[in-house]
Amino acid sequence: MALSAQEKKLRAAEAALRFIESGSVLGVGTGSTVNALIDILGPWKNSVRGAVSSSEASSTRLRTLGIPVLDLNEVDDLDVYIDGADEANPSRELIKGGGAALTREKILAAAARRFICIVDDSKLVNVLGRFPLPVEVIPMARAYVSRELARLGGRAAWRHGTVTDNGNHILDVHDLAITEPRVLENAINQLAGVVTVGLFAARPADVLIVGTDEGVRTV
Repeated sequence: MALSAQEKKLRAAEAALRFIESGSVLGVGTGSTVNALIDILGPWKNSVRGAVSSSEASSTRLRTLGIPVLDLNEVDDLDVYIDGADEANPSRELIKGGGAALTREKILAAAARRFICIVDDSKLVNVLGRFPLPVEVIPMARAYVSRELARLGGRAAWRHGTVTDNGNHILDVHDLAITEPRVLENAINQLAGVVTVGLFAARPADVLIVGTDEGVRTV
């Protein structure tokens, strides 16, 4: 029987629970798949020391469950970071940022000993780029960065009405076939005014958990 996308996300979220260790600090991302994870964390609230979150939305959800939300600057060791993705390839390289939390997500991924990505199988692609690539930019640099992204082969669209938790703007870059994710990640990050790009290739996921109709597949 075919499952809904939400049911597949829940399967992936349930499978990720085995990576949470008692007494640890948990890194938590942002988005619908992560919401499925947070909603089943209730039994863990007395087992973990707390959580570091990539967005105010996730922080609010965690506090509602009674899980303390910690500042990353006060955490010596982040054992595991669990988050979703907008796209994932077979090398566990990702596009993230559909929820506009890409900078904080990238910081948590870098700080964590293990990065676990949970997705449903609709997010799997052979070549990244079908989902528009988010780029967080300083507001005054938006037009300049858009022109430079065009030189790299993309078509940047300002995500009107969206301001990140850091006070910045998002450009969504269309028309890319990202055959060399690490090269493109580095090139975009070098543009003046870019805060970060939603390519997670230099630091890909350590484990990719995919919810499918047949069950869960782990890469």
